[in-house]
Amino acid sequence: MSAPPQAAPARSAGYGRVFAVPEFRAVFAAHVLSMLGVIVSEVALTVLVYDRTGSPLLSALTFALGFLPYAVGGVLLAPVADRFPARRVLVTCDLVCAAGVALMAAPGTGTGTLLALRCCLAVVSPVFTGTRTATLADVLGEGDLFVLGRSLLRIVAQSALLVGYGLGGLLLTAVAPRRALLITVGTFLASAALLRLGTRHRPARTGDRDGASPGPPSLLSHPRIRLLFLLFWVPAAFAVVPEALAAPYAAALGGGSAGLGLLMCALPVGTVAGELFAGARLRPPARERVALPLLCLTLLPYLGFALRPGLPASLLLLLLSGAGSAYTLGLDQWLVRAVPQEARGRAMTVLSAGLMTVQGVGMALAGVAAQAVGVRAAVAGAGALGTLCCCGLALAARRTAHRGTPGPTP
Repeated sequence: MSAPPQAAPARSAGYGRVFAVPEFRAVFAAHVLSMLGVIVSEVALTVLVYDRTGSPLLSALTFALGFLPYAVGGVLLAPVADRFPARRVLVTCDLVCAAGVALMAAPGTGTGTLLALRCCLAVVSPVFTGTRTATLADVLGEGDLFVLGRSLLRIVAQSALLVGYGLGGLLLTAVAPRRALLITVGTFLASAALLRLGTRHRPARTGDRDGASPGPPSLLSHPRIRLLFLLFWVPAAFAVVPEALAAPYAAALGGGSAGLGLLMCALPVGTVAGELFAGARLRPPARERVALPLLCLTLLPYLGFALRPGLPASLLLLLLSGAGSAYTLGLDQWLVRAVPQEARGRAMTVLSAGLMTVQGVGMALAGVAAQAVGVRAAVAGAGALGTLCCCGLALAARRTAHRGTPGPTP
């Protein structure tokens, strides 16, 4: 694999140098458009289903279907990311999403069909995300620029949580849900055009289309890769607990809608701040050194909820926890180093599918726990159990640091 000369700096390159790579600018712009399309479609489709059925259950199910089929797409479609040229996979995924949303916007589409199309989009999503992440290593190289480029895509996703749903709601005050869905069709088509015209054609990572190719089971059988996946997945499963319980917690604090909005924003704000600091101020070796300590500390602030903090203190705890997620920059470097180039698309697809799946499961279990022991105890319990799990994984990461992973150890 050939990498651009900018891809191997000896020190932290900074986010500015990532944008100096023309192909990355196209990938980044396409990511922004895709995120816009996903957010608008989620809001518009949820409102459309509720308007048609008057059922809060079906409206909530429409939103939940964005999480559940990720596992199906990650398991069944992961090999696609490596068996076909990356640009073709990315453009095809965008076109499939555009076609699916266009069918949603068509007059007379039934509620069952709307939900089925929502599932189809969610199945395609991990393939797109995994292929795009693997493509970053082709565009930026496997070093520091890859880590910073992946960090920027995560920052866009977190920022979308802060402003995207609000903008989607404002849009629906001006246009009907079906017209909003047509806007989404345009964003997916624009993303496809950017990827088609702004990125180079690269051959498939593996030409084995007839024989069995390594899928999720073989990836997970490798001890180092399996452990790195768990280092991404396990903290994410616990981290979503305050978000899942934000509405009842805001009500318990008497914060109303404003308090709920602040609680929903605190964790993403902390995450963006932590990633920006680590990406801009820390050199690559420093990011790898702090990855495991941050992993062990990131959920620790949740323990503070056992002290029944007020709204300002709760926001501070969530900001601190979000900032600790900067450990992912170190994990990104270890993962791209551990996964063979010919399996990178599959690995990133499985990683993406697993992240969405564990977050959905974590939200569901948070509700069960809160029902049994209360909201504050559920958040504090998630902090305690999650910290123990993260510490165990960190110890395992140190023990397996020399197995099958070239380069610097954690």
